[in-house]
Amino acid sequence: MDFVREQFIDPVSHFLYTYVLIYLLIGAGLYFTARTRAVQVRLLKPALRLLVGDSSRSHSENGVSSFQAFAIGLASRVGTGNIAGVAVALTVGGPGAVFWMWVVAVVGMATGFVEATLAQLFKRAAPGGGYRGGPAYYMETGLGSRRAGAVFAVLLIFTFGIAFTMVQANTVADVLAGTHGVSAHWTGLILVLLSAPALFGGVQRVAKIAGLVLPVMAVAYLLLAVVIIVTNPGRVVEALGWVFRDAFGFGPAAVGGVSGLGAAMLNGVKRGLFSNEAGMGSAPNAAATADTTHPAKQGLLQSLGVAVDTLVVCTATAMIIMLADRSVYDPRHPGSSTGASLTQAAVVNQFGDWSKWVMTVMVFVFAYSSVLGNYVYAEVNLDYLGATRARVQAFRVVVLAAVGVGSLLSLQLVWEFADVAMGVMALMNLAAIVLLGRWAFGALRDYEAGRAGGADPSFHAPGNEYLPGSLRTDVWV
Repeated sequence: MDFVREQFIDPVSHFLYTYVLIYLLIGAGLYFTARTRAVQVRLLKPALRLLVGDSSRSHSENGVSSFQAFAIGLASRVGTGNIAGVAVALTVGGPGAVFWMWVVAVVGMATGFVEATLAQLFKRAAPGGGYRGGPAYYMETGLGSRRAGAVFAVLLIFTFGIAFTMVQANTVADVLAGTHGVSAHWTGLILVLLSAPALFGGVQRVAKIAGLVLPVMAVAYLLLAVVIIVTNPGRVVEALGWVFRDAFGFGPAAVGGVSGLGAAMLNGVKRGLFSNEAGMGSAPNAAATADTTHPAKQGLLQSLGVAVDTLVVCTATAMIIMLADRSVYDPRHPGSSTGASLTQAAVVNQFGDWSKWVMTVMVFVFAYSSVLGNYVYAEVNLDYLGATRARVQAFRVVVLAAVGVGSLLSLQLVWEFADVAMGVMALMNLAAIVLLGRWAFGALRDYEAGRAGGADPSFHAPGNEYLPGSLRTDVWV
């Protein structure tokens, strides 16, 4: 396994993120920010109001509501990437990596808006009720390439159904083994048994579980971070100083030889992308399932999801770690702890041994919700490829197998394996949304025109003056 990682996975990952994705992600985010006139800032208040509930369809009878689709997207985003991924970024890239995660998130909010709006515009009514859509669909309908859509669908099914599922299971196994001495085999078995009923229940059952469980656990985790920040006001200033100095190669980590500008930027972008998924083409699969009155509404909600994930939850994790004693985390000498184990050690340092159980439960729930959210993305793309019910059922078994196997593999191998799969997928989606961006810009203008008229915006495609052409759709009529 080490030979495969060193000879194949590492070089490909290094090339993708060092020479390609860093520039494409930030460049695309800046482009979309400019073309939408900073939609992530201008329409932040309407987005927050939508989070409370779409006044027209807050509880959809036709599939998945706007909030449930938002919850599915957040379930995939807010996972072990927020707990383990941030810790990896801090140990490998230094505190400056946090700054570059923020950069990716701020510009990525505009990217998230565009890809989710496109998913809504080009979605289709599903035969069994509800909707299906995402990059594969807008590549076929918008770009006129069924082949590109099929390739993307296969990549996403592999990335989310297998690679990322393995990452989530691996993190839980790492925490349970390191903290409670639980065998990885038992962890895998427990996760499989808990995941099976939800996966075999389909998209709507996953949406209900995500909408109930994840918000409660995310709020509990944030409250934990707030207590730590409030009780360490002096060290907060010191930690922020590390972040801004090290972001440009001038901080303590750079002096100690751990980080530097290149490592901080590289790890910040990688972990930021893995966490918030902006531009990757994953969240649009959930956004498309929502029953809403306007495509831009779901675009705003998914944009907000990027902010919640990185600017709020990931920052909370970073502060938890950096506010711990130097014996737990020292930017000059990070030590041997990494991943979720480091985050857990930082919490225990603040609250005592009893908090091990609290963190264990949080890591478990975050990973579990991510497995479910990732599965939804995969099923949407299985539908796109025309999978029969029998094949969908067979794939659910494959996902459960990935949960079990992922619990047993090494942390480094699983993370880097996921990085490569994610990078290739992101390249295809970024190209598609840049080419199709004018459709999202048109939908945004239509939405703002409706708001200016004082009404709750409702979208209709036929004869729409804001769209760049005629939209072939069986939904927006």
